[in-house]
Amino acid sequence: MSADDETATGGHRARRRPTQADVARQAGVSQAMVSYVLNDNANIAIPEATRQRILDSMSDLGYVPNRTARSLRTQSTQIIACVVPDITNPFHTSFVKGLQAVAESHGYDVAFYNTDRLAAKEHKILSLVLEGRADGLIITPLHLNADDFEPILKAGIPVVVQGPNTMPTELAGMPLDSLRIDDVAAAREAVSLLAASGHTRIGMLAGQQNTPPQQQREKGYREALDAHGIDYDPSIVLGGEFREEDAHQAMRKLLGLPDPPTAVFAASDLMAIGAIAAVHEASLSVPDDVAVVGFDDIPVARHVHPPLTTISQFEENIGRRAAEMLFERLSADEPLAGRREVLPFKLIIRESATPSRHS
Repeated sequence: MSADDETATGGHRARRRPTQADVARQAGVSQAMVSYVLNDNANIAIPEATRQRILDSMSDLGYVPNRTARSLRTQSTQIIACVVPDITNPFHTSFVKGLQAVAESHGYDVAFYNTDRLAAKEHKILSLVLEGRADGLIITPLHLNADDFEPILKAGIPVVVQGPNTMPTELAGMPLDSLRIDDVAAAREAVSLLAASGHTRIGMLAGQQNTPPQQQREKGYREALDAHGIDYDPSIVLGGEFREEDAHQAMRKLLGLPDPPTAVFAASDLMAIGAIAAVHEASLSVPDDVAVVGFDDIPVARHVHPPLTTISQFEENIGRRAAEMLFERLSADEPLAGRREVLPFKLIIRESATPSRHS
C-alpha cells in the first residue's frame, strides 16, 4: 500500500476513502459507467449484469458517494428545505414525518428549520435557499408576503406554502403552490358545536396576533357566533402564542372575569390543553363548568383528561401532499402554473365538549 493510500492517525494507518475510479477498476468498467449508475441516468442503457457488478463493487469497497462533489457537477443539492414555526408543536412533527417519507422516496434529504415564529428567521431562511442551499422550499410562514418569495421563484426554485394565508390571491400567475385546510370553515364548525350545545358565552384563545392562523380561525369563530345570534364580546377573546403556557395564563384571566365563559374555543390543541389545566386548577370541571374545543388533533389530544374535542387537519397527509407538489414541480418538463389546494378537515367530538347542563 502506498503512502497515498494511508494516513497516519495516532500510530494507526487509516485506509483512504474509496473513489469512483476504484469502483470502476474493480468492476472492470469505465468511470463514466459508474457515474451513470450512481446518477441513475435513464438515457444510458446499462446491462443489468453490469449494473449489478458495479453495485457489488461499491459494497465490497465500502464506497460512499460524495454528495458535495455531485452537487457541484449537477447543480443539485438533493436537499429540500422545510421551514416550520415551532418544531416542538406535535402538529409540525407529524407534518414533517409525512413530508420526509415522500422526500426519501425521491432520494432527497430534508433540512429542517425552526423559526420560533419570528419574522427575522423566516427571512433568513429565504436567503439561505436563494444561495443554493436547497433545491426546493416547503414553508409554513407567519410573516412573509408575496413579494418575499419573488426572488426565489425567479431563480427557478420551487416553493410550496402550507397553512392559512392570504397569499393565493396575491400570487395569482406566479409559479408558487399552496395547500391548506379551510381554517375559517373549520373554526366555524368547532364553535357551532358549542353554540348548538346551548353555550352563549363562548370565549376564544386566539393565538399570536396578526398571523394567518389567528386571523382565519378568529374569523370562523365570529361567523359561528353571528350564525347563532350570539353577540361578539372582545373581552373574552385573548391572544398570546399558540402554546400551552400562554393559554394557561389566558384561561386563568377568563375564569377570573365577573361573567366568565362557559365554553372556550382554542386555536391550537396545545392551547386547549393549557386551558383545561387552568380549569382543573380552579376546581372546575370540563365540560360541565367549561367546555373546551381545540384545533389540530395532535396525538395527545385523545389522551388528556377529558379527551379533547378538536379539528383534525390530518397533518401527516398534509406533509405528504406538500412534498408531492414540490417534486411534481421539480420533475416537470414544462413550467407549471401556481396551484392552490384545499384539503379536508374533520371535527372530532370527544368528552371535552359534549352537551352539558348548558344544553
